[in-house]
Amino acid sequence: MTTDLQNAKTLLSDNNYTCVLCKDERTITSTERGVKSLVELVDGAENLNGFSDADKIVGKAAAMLYVLLGVKEVYAEVLSRAGAEVFANHKIACEYGELAEQIINRNGDGICPMEKAVQEIYDPALGLKAIKNKLALFSMTN
Repeated sequence: MTTDLQNAKTLLSDNNYTCVLCKDERTITSTERGVKSLVELVDGAENLNGFSDADKIVGKAAAMLYVLLGVKEVYAEVLSRAGAEVFANHKIACEYGELAEQIINRNGDGICPMEKAVQEIYDPALGLKAIKNKLALFSMTN
């Protein structure tokens, strides 16, 4: 485990963050649930290649976004099997606290809608498009 990943894990466990990205002296944190903050980072002009990430929950959708961000390693408190597969396919080192069959929605009664959106998608760029479409649908109904 690199120092950056250890720093990210420590910040995640010691604070109320949902996501922490670290590289050298740079740290980016989020307290938002879901993938919206990751989509914003992907859309931003900032280069996050080589960052290490610690996250509460990583499914296939989040894993695809981390591929697009160019992170080098990820720790997830909960990681889905599909998310682990994305990391393996893109040679991103990953560690986890718990490996889950799938990520469950917030109501606890089905699969996460973001996971469902990318279930049959294998290209992270196409995954981003599907995730944005799903987020747009959510914002229209809220």
